[in-house]
Amino acid sequence: MNGGQPRYGGILRLYGPGSMDHLDPACAYYMLGGQIIRLFARQLFTYRPVADLRDPSAVTPVPDVAEAVPTVDNGGISADHTRYTIRLRPGVYWDTDPPREVTAGDFVRGFKRMANPVLQAGGIGYFTSTIRGMAEYCDAYAAAITSAEPAAAELAAFQNNHEIAGVRAVDDRTIVFDLIRPAVDFLHILALQCASAAPVEYDEVLPDSAEFRRRVRSNGPYRITHYAHGKSVRLDRNPVWRKASDPVRQQYLDGVEVTMEIASPQQVGEVIDSGHADLSWASPITEPYDVAPTDPGNDLGYALNPYLVFNLLSPNADRAMSKLKVRQAIAYAINKAAIAEIYHGLEAGTVMLSGHTAIPPGNDGHVDFNLYPTPGDRGDPERCRALLAEAGYPDGLTLTAVHRDVDANPEVARSYAADLEKGGISVRLVSLGHAEYYQFLRDPANARAGAWDISAPSWTPDWFGPNGRTYVQPMFQTNTSRGTSNYGGYSNPEVDRLIEEALGATDRARATELWHQVDLCVMRDAAIVPILVHAPTIPHRKGRRVRNAIAMPTVDRWFDLSNLWLEESA
Repeated sequence: MNGGQPRYGGILRLYGPGSMDHLDPACAYYMLGGQIIRLFARQLFTYRPVADLRDPSAVTPVPDVAEAVPTVDNGGISADHTRYTIRLRPGVYWDTDPPREVTAGDFVRGFKRMANPVLQAGGIGYFTSTIRGMAEYCDAYAAAITSAEPAAAELAAFQNNHEIAGVRAVDDRTIVFDLIRPAVDFLHILALQCASAAPVEYDEVLPDSAEFRRRVRSNGPYRITHYAHGKSVRLDRNPVWRKASDPVRQQYLDGVEVTMEIASPQQVGEVIDSGHADLSWASPITEPYDVAPTDPGNDLGYALNPYLVFNLLSPNADRAMSKLKVRQAIAYAINKAAIAEIYHGLEAGTVMLSGHTAIPPGNDGHVDFNLYPTPGDRGDPERCRALLAEAGYPDGLTLTAVHRDVDANPEVARSYAADLEKGGISVRLVSLGHAEYYQFLRDPANARAGAWDISAPSWTPDWFGPNGRTYVQPMFQTNTSRGTSNYGGYSNPEVDRLIEEALGATDRARATELWHQVDLCVMRDAAIVPILVHAPTIPHRKGRRVRNAIAMPTVDRWFDLSNLWLEESA
């Protein structure tokens, strides 16, 4: 471990303008909050913090609550690779009174909860396309819950009286998964935060409700003692956690505090440098440097950050966003180089390139191509105007763009709005707080109501290695359920067919080619405009007390809070 001998004690303080999307692991999807969820919720498999990201073990799942990695040789995987039998390690407890051991049934409950129709897991497609009976369970759940505001008892009654065919608790310490087809990435799927165990107490609360937040239970090294959505989080030591039953986390700190306030990157950096905070929360504050550092993480899969997504369900401007030539016009209009300059001004300390494809470099399925080239990636307003006229908008049109109100996002929004103005498109900018932004995009009701037409979110792959599906499945597979990550309601039967074919490919090279075919289809449809791609790690600023801060690509470039310590205990 770097940073010398570990020390115990002290409160780690994070400060910045972001928010968790959800505290409930079954609903949470974005990795800013993944730092916090890692402290109190455990999965069957997870990732170790590894400082040298050239080491493949940094992005390889390891046992968490599972006793061992299943293989054919140890009997954990069937000969046809469609059945996984996983034994749970003993000594993992909920912080209940009295403490209660985590069981296989708790994991089954967790899988059922992620299918809830109130706020479904953002990565649900990974599970419905892999686990036998998961899609049918989701459909039956949605059909059974007809109320717009169901009671917790209604959800619990469905879950406790219906089973997922491919998820079974054989006994308290054995869980069996039956798959639709072999999946080389199945352990990565089981390592997602939505695949956390869920205690029976969660039957009494609605997913991610205020009541859930007051009653959240922990089986990790820390437990939630205060949570105000979009404002603050406090965790303290979980007294029933034992290192002997947790192979990846530590409990060096007395606690963790997150203060969420609107602040510029410069202000966040000043608070850290003054010693009033230890790490940034959400804001990309980097270590000072004279020459941009190299990072072994740059060899991993790049993130789309930002990309422009279109609301294809919007009724606005005579359904302009549903028209291919309008979307293509916008693709030509965007000055990507100008947006890159905004990020360079932040000294973000990361490799950054113009984006041209839906699957960025380093991810399975990436092939360089550019269907909408402009000189120097600086946009072509005249091409935009010509395509708008062909689409039936010779006098232009007006669109609504929603954006986050933190960090570079307002400036990015103003930049692409100015590009579109040059091409004949007026843009009405609507600012949303970080706590509301992704919840807003993930609700198809807002899309159908025309509450937005375009937006510029970001996307980081959910895992690395065999990960072709981590872009195309959540972002482009047909999915208009609440909680979707296909924000704009894109749907193309050919894309859905190619995804299914790629998922069934037994040869990784064949799957990679199919993911590329999906990328081509998506870009021909101009479902999004890739603006920039970022390498998956940056040198985040650390306060002078922080030791052993290891960046984890699997929590979107943030540090593993469960393994760092403070040089001083006060």
